[in-house]
Amino acid sequence: MISCTSSFPSRGWTLAQWRHAYIEQNADASELLTQLLAALAAGDAAWIAKASAEQLAQQLQTLEALLQAAGGDRSRLPLYGVPFAVKDNIDAAGWMTTAACPAFAYLARQDAFAVARLKAAGAILVGKTNLDQFATGLVGTRSPFGVVPNSFDPAYISGGSSSGSASVVARGLVPFALGTDTAGSGRVPAAFNNIVGFKPTKGWVGNTGLVPACRTLDCISTFALTVEDAALVMRSMAGYDAADGYARQRPVTAPVRFPAVPRLAVPDHLEFFGDEQARSNFAEARQQLQQMGAVLEEIDFSPFAELAGLLYQGPWVAERFVTVAALLAQEPSALDPVVAGIVGQAGNYSAADAFRAEYRRADLARRIQDSLAGFDALVVPSTPSIYTIEQLCQEPVRRNSELGIYTNFTNLADLSALALPAGLRQDGLPAGITLIAPAWHDWALADFGRRWQAQAGVLPGAPGVVAQPVPRPDSPAAWLEDEGEIILAVVGAHLRGMPLNHQLTSRQARFLEETQTAAGDYRLYALPGTVPPKPGLKYAPGQGDAIVLELWALTPHAFGEFVAEVPQPLGIGNVMLADGRVVKGFICEPAALDGATDITAFGGWRAYLQSC
Repeated sequence: MISCTSSFPSRGWTLAQWRHAYIEQNADASELLTQLLAALAAGDAAWIAKASAEQLAQQLQTLEALLQAAGGDRSRLPLYGVPFAVKDNIDAAGWMTTAACPAFAYLARQDAFAVARLKAAGAILVGKTNLDQFATGLVGTRSPFGVVPNSFDPAYISGGSSSGSASVVARGLVPFALGTDTAGSGRVPAAFNNIVGFKPTKGWVGNTGLVPACRTLDCISTFALTVEDAALVMRSMAGYDAADGYARQRPVTAPVRFPAVPRLAVPDHLEFFGDEQARSNFAEARQQLQQMGAVLEEIDFSPFAELAGLLYQGPWVAERFVTVAALLAQEPSALDPVVAGIVGQAGNYSAADAFRAEYRRADLARRIQDSLAGFDALVVPSTPSIYTIEQLCQEPVRRNSELGIYTNFTNLADLSALALPAGLRQDGLPAGITLIAPAWHDWALADFGRRWQAQAGVLPGAPGVVAQPVPRPDSPAAWLEDEGEIILAVVGAHLRGMPLNHQLTSRQARFLEETQTAAGDYRLYALPGTVPPKPGLKYAPGQGDAIVLELWALTPHAFGEFVAEVPQPLGIGNVMLADGRVVKGFICEPAALDGATDITAFGGWRAYLQSC
């Protein structure tokens, strides 16, 4: 067992490092978390509340019960003993929820849906974080609990509204934290603090227990140092919330990968408000994406920009009014003046205005979705610039509006998004890019984001945080273990570069590796009269040889579609590999081998064709 007195976690431990400490080194959760809480500095504006000794003890008792139910196997709890924080507009049982407004505060009687799922996976809540009051802002300066400074330079803003959650992750105090995203609050602070912000499809994570900003648009989001961690947390947290009227089931047809050569849209006009360092950073990011093999093509950005403007310049401010109406009537001074000014605009719009705006939203969303058809994602700068706290104080509304031009439209158009670190600007401040895709493309975004993070070589987090190296782009994606991918072995016309390979790639099948069948157990035949030419694989235990094949991974839905196209005399059965694994693969009806040419000696279809 490791001792917390000698091996207290360094800043920036990822989920893999926490799991290693608990599973491989038998670390004691009580010791580690007690010392972690003791090490959190007093007066840190990122925190509104930290776990008391009693709250920690209660959670550890529950964790022990979960462990016993898991047969004492810590590995069966994916987030066993992992500390996390939540934005203080999300309920946690026994904690006050303030939404950064003391006059609004109430004691939560039960955990929010997302918090409950994370605790069920073994996670331990260590604190609630600061935010722009009632999640109204992209800046992190609109809170009576203090301004949350940028983790790189305290003269600059941290971004909001999920400012505290982004800050504590960037500084390595917790490996992940929950934020919310209505207009970009899960992406702007990620960019300003050099971390990952995962904004899921609306309705995938239940919102029960969330203080609404705009209930029709709100998403609970995740901050982490790595895409891998953000996705693993999302896998534990996401699910159908029957108590949430806006909850949705993730469709089985949802893609989990981008194709090998992704096609990315880019705005035809990019606005940086005179910030040439931001412009230069995004130009470098575009080059890196192209070096990764992505094809970039400019599209008309005007419908995106118009839709973004509707969020604060239209009747959606009335949704924000719904939450604070009673407080605004009884105690208007309890609201931050800027927040009160924004919410107060609700009176400028009628019910008819709301319907007109909704019609326009639907039209623009359709245009946006049509413009993205054929693309895997839209890539944008996460923000057009970054401002000092003083600049925000001087022009709070204008600067906030500028920060949302690449974020505000996303939930209005029912899109998913992933904010990624994109290195440091020339002045040493962080910048980011965001990948935006249609609803339910979350896992595909995460898979490509993981590749970006691995190849870009950007160290995540604030200065001094040393995170575990991100996984290689070709390593297995841990969060897809439960997605039920089916491994298929192909031996002939479906190999890479062969005429039927498109039947795999068009379904976003993922190439895994080239390997061989079990030695001595298979024979390969060239089938007569097939178009295009195809081989047949025959199981012949002890009478064959090792045959070269490729392994591809498909979703169950894609696998079913693929199998439906397999013509006679071929079929799908089980194939044993050289390392003893058994996977699905092509087999051939015995009658079809009459008159076929035995090509086993070539060791594979590609070698045989080269000999012809």
